[in-house]
Amino acid sequence: MTITSIDIDQAELKQAKELAGTTSNRETVDLALRTLIAVRRQPAAVERIIGRSFEPDQLDAPTITPRVGPAAR
Repeated sequence: MTITSIDIDQAELKQAKELAGTTSNRETVDLALRTLIAVRRQPAAVERIIGRSFEPDQLDAPTITPRVGPAAR
């Protein structure tokens, strides 16, 4: 891993740490980068799902209702 030195607005970093519930600068920046990547990839993932074709037996599969309460464990 490479060490990179960057200037970060301390007020924004503090606010990001509070919102994210992180304690270190590194943890906050890592989370911010992972979040940005995930958000930017979402549209492509949605397009892949929309473009997917299904077999008739997949479309007619029974719906299973999830259990609620202690029996679900």
